[in-house]
Amino acid sequence: MERVIFHCDLNSFYASVELLSHPELRHLPVAVCGDPASRHGIILAKNEPAKAFQVKTAETIWQAKKKCPGLVLLPAHHEVYRDYSKKVNALYQEYTDLVEPFGIDESWLDVTGTLHLFGGDARALADRLRDEVRARFGLTVSVGVSFNKVFAKLGSDYKKPDATTVITQENFRKIVWPLPVTDLLYVGRAASQTFQSFGIRTIGDLAAFKRELLFELLGKNGVQLHDYASGKDRAPVAPASQYTPPKSVGNGYTFPKNLQGREEIRAGIAQLADQVAARLRSHGMMCKGVSLAIRSPEFQDISRQIRLDPPTDLARELTQAAMSLADRCWRMSNPVRAMTVTAIYLIPAGEAGAQLDLFTAGQEEKRQRLEKLEGTMDAIRAKYGDSSIGFCATPLR
Repeated sequence: MERVIFHCDLNSFYASVELLSHPELRHLPVAVCGDPASRHGIILAKNEPAKAFQVKTAETIWQAKKKCPGLVLLPAHHEVYRDYSKKVNALYQEYTDLVEPFGIDESWLDVTGTLHLFGGDARALADRLRDEVRARFGLTVSVGVSFNKVFAKLGSDYKKPDATTVITQENFRKIVWPLPVTDLLYVGRAASQTFQSFGIRTIGDLAAFKRELLFELLGKNGVQLHDYASGKDRAPVAPASQYTPPKSVGNGYTFPKNLQGREEIRAGIAQLADQVAARLRSHGMMCKGVSLAIRSPEFQDISRQIRLDPPTDLARELTQAAMSLADRCWRMSNPVRAMTVTAIYLIPAGEAGAQLDLFTAGQEEKRQRLEKLEGTMDAIRAKYGDSSIGFCATPLR
């Protein structure tokens, strides 16, 4: 039986929730930001009228105001957003027990086994779900309907706001393949750069590319992305109740061009550490150790690890730890073909709090700023994709 998967994406979530308390502002361009009193704060979310002025997430307030002088700024209320997220996911569970949250405002639903209870028409059920969300919470949601998770997510992004898009075995080549390859789930900055260098610009280009060559370029990740583009994703929708925390979180990459020198090697480590840190936070975990593996162009591997005290889930601290390992074990004049950064000895984030008291007051304040910064980056990525924002680093060509 072909699966029926929904991907539900709440539209302009932060801004929409804030406007529930300010209905008089609905027709005005509105943005939610971290610090409305600061010209240097950044935009976290915006409503449709603000989008019409090309206001973008992650740009500074002064940049947004330059585009839209009448932009209304509202402070963020993350506890309220989490509360609405829980309520909406509870609604989804009235339609199926297979509900997998993906960030605060997105969820996958597998309705294969329950669709017959609601009339058997997937599009009609998606429309009904959109009506329910609007009636109960005053929010709108875009729904992608497809036979796998990856295409369902593409469907929810395809038309916004408040729309249903159905992607089937028959029409996915027409709908999906012309889209930019960066629209595909899990195509991050590094993979995108590799694809560009080989002329892969659309999802269709990726599907047509030789699978074996992708394995050489990106390892297992390249093969997986090829499967995604070809409509072969078979990942199940896992209910949150079945979540099992990982024992380690790692990310590796074979670079399209060998890294040479300390600056390029550090840039490569920083990119990997950033992705590892974001995944740690998504799992609610911190690590008490870091492992670094380096491969030479001659396929000679070296691996080292280090303990961390206190534990961390911050990209900058992971980068510093991994770079200290590289300085100890690798001659910086030697080229690097591939690297892997892995967070090890994981613990729940809540268990690490007491150890942070060992920091001096100044260090605590600096760390809190880093946590706020990287938390904001997580929110931006959850809403606009992994490649929407990152730390500045020397580009790896």
